Amino acid sequence: MVGKDEPTYNCPKNFLILEGVIMQTVAGVFVSRADAERAVQKLRSMGLGDDKINLLTPGSIEKEKVEANSVKTDATEQPGMGAAFGGVVGGAAGIAGGYELGALAGALIPGVGPVVALGIWGATLLGLAGAGAGAVAGAALEDATTTGLPEDELFIYEDALRRGRSVVVALSEDDTNAESVRGLMKAAGAETVDAARDKWWVGLRSAEKEHYGKLGMNFDREEKIYRQGFEAALHAKNRCKEYDQIASEMANRIEELQRHHPGANVEEAYRRGYERGREYYQNLCDKTKK
Repeated sequence: MVGKDEPTYNCPKNFLILEGVIMQTVAGVFVSRADAERAVQKLRSMGLGDDKINLLTPGSIEKEKVEANSVKTDATEQPGMGAAFGGVVGGAAGIAGGYELGALAGALIPGVGPVVALGIWGATLLGLAGAGAGAVAGAALEDATTTGLPEDELFIYEDALRRGRSVVVALSEDDTNAESVRGLMKAAGAETVDAARDKWWVGLRSAEKEHYGKLGMNFDREEKIYRQGFEAALHAKNRCKEYDQIASEMANRIEELQRHHPGANVEEAYRRGYERGREYYQNLCDKTKK
């Protein structure tokens, strides 16, 4: 049971600046792409614009282009967003499934394989924009000024994709709208990012407990600290960095954890967790290379 002043693993509300407006990001993990697409349709029907909806799903850009070209257009479609892709780079792109989000990107994600990001900043979410992005609707991305993306959630999105899931990430302008979006995603069958994060850790926990125990450390007492270090290594800005490279940035976090866990070997537990998380990510990269 988490105490009143105990730090938790639930992410604080994520915010993003889109065209000068502060937005909240709300994400849901779906078992199938079909479920995710239905959720996208419902989000659109509640008035959420295409520029505020993004879909991440396993697959290749080539397949998306073929499927999009097979979708017939009609008079109700927005100008320039029909089935034909034309040149994917630099232009608006239609997508298969009967809805259009305006941008398409593809990349190879460690441990996942080919992934498609649909939405004007979906590429940016997974760090796809730029080198190695595959194809990006550049003009659409240039129109989206994005700051404050949920970088601490990206590894959860990637894990979901690794398991064949799809992820929908939506933008909301206020708390009321964000709650409506969460409710809609839940009704559509979405798992929350926090729930997905906990399941991810459950899948790793036994191996990590055994590993930590072999070091002569007390996993039951220091699991929360160890886990936070592990997750820190998966944060977008820390990946592939040695602990010594981020130690100074973590000083305040270590002090905070020490206050909540008096008597625990906080710095050692955090460092061990970070190093193990870095190894975990490196193994995913190695598998992808193979």
